[in-house]
Amino acid sequence: MIGGKGVSRVLSVAVLAAALVVSACQSSKNAEEIAAEVPEGPYEYPISDPFAATIIGTPGPYRAILPEKIRRQDLRLKVFKDREIPEVFWYDQGLQISLAYQKKRAPLIFNIAGTGASHDSRLMRVMEKAFFQGGFHVASLPSPTALNFIINASSTSVPGRIVEDGRDLYRVMQIAYERIKRRADVSDVYLTGYSLGGWQAAFVAKLDDKEDAIGFKKVLMVNPPVSLFDSIRILDGMLDDNVPGGPSNIGPFVEQTFAAFAEVFGEEGEAGFDSDFLFEAYAERAPPDEQLAALIGLAFRLSSGNLVFTADVMSNSGYVVPKNAELSSTSSLTEYFKVVSRIGFEQYLNELLYPYYRELEPGLTKEDLIDEASLRSIEDYLRRDAKIGLMTNEDDIILAPGDLDYLRDVFDGRAQIYPTGGHMGNLQESNFLRTMVRFFQT
Repeated sequence: MIGGKGVSRVLSVAVLAAALVVSACQSSKNAEEIAAEVPEGPYEYPISDPFAATIIGTPGPYRAILPEKIRRQDLRLKVFKDREIPEVFWYDQGLQISLAYQKKRAPLIFNIAGTGASHDSRLMRVMEKAFFQGGFHVASLPSPTALNFIINASSTSVPGRIVEDGRDLYRVMQIAYERIKRRADVSDVYLTGYSLGGWQAAFVAKLDDKEDAIGFKKVLMVNPPVSLFDSIRILDGMLDDNVPGGPSNIGPFVEQTFAAFAEVFGEEGEAGFDSDFLFEAYAERAPPDEQLAALIGLAFRLSSGNLVFTADVMSNSGYVVPKNAELSSTSSLTEYFKVVSRIGFEQYLNELLYPYYRELEPGLTKEDLIDEASLRSIEDYLRRDAKIGLMTNEDDIILAPGDLDYLRDVFDGRAQIYPTGGHMGNLQESNFLRTMVRFFQT
């Protein structure tokens, strides 16, 4: 175990939360019984440590009241009619999105998930319920880095280049909008996203300004990076720099962590894994930031590992899986998992992403790829377009030195920056969630 049974309890449940598979505790009230706005109140997020905040989220007493049930349906979109899905992904047919819809005419908000997240991941469900409660239709989309998106909606099957990922998202939104209009009476269309999805929202909005196929009236970026690859280096470093024994010990660290999680899961059961339990465990044991950082890095590595494997198979690049290998629904993927768990996103950039696009564009340099994956590449647009707003935290762990000052400068008067919360840890805090909803209400 990692540091004994007591610490293992804290660390293993933290992995679960960091991987965004913990179910948030919600009110049992129906949406019709709850007011259209989050109650008034000051910002009262209780966790000052940004790593703990990122993992734990918002403890119950500080959490906005959200409906347990809303009018919602899942949709499957066929983006590329002639695309053949490899047998190893037999279970994944069609892009999965969801629509929460009002009975009356209302604006529609497209919401883009963060790195590796599905349309119905925990944070996406929180945002969906908050916006629905605020009177909006909500279309929730998976991240272009999610397995379901790569298989069904990525034009190249090699995500990570915003020029392509932005166009893929925009294509999906147009297809989805045609389906949504059959169910919902839409007045205006808005756009948001969190983390990577918030960053991508800015590029999609700029594309829409040029092509005007949808016409977004308002755009909100929630906890975005400034430079995608600066943030990736930070997240990769959290694991590589903090794993006991160094990067070569990542494989055993993964195995030990999941073994510890299995022990705690058996003791506590699913009902025990919520933000309140994590907060109490953290307060009792207070593991050091190095361990918390390693867990956050591990969650990111697991997400990027899925991306690497899926992109490699779909593009037949021969990076991890041999070219033209025929993986079936019964093929063992264990050895591939062990390999991709050691591959950071920057390594993916160097060894798969960049070579793939360099072959398509011989004059492309790696520096070109990195430069275009920064908000600085669209800075003039972000400065002048008043419809774009920003919400983030001063202690967001994915921001590099100088990024916060840059965001304050670019979004002067259009930024709401909270003092604490880490990366998305304060999403459910009442004041934060109220501000997010009101951005689109006013």
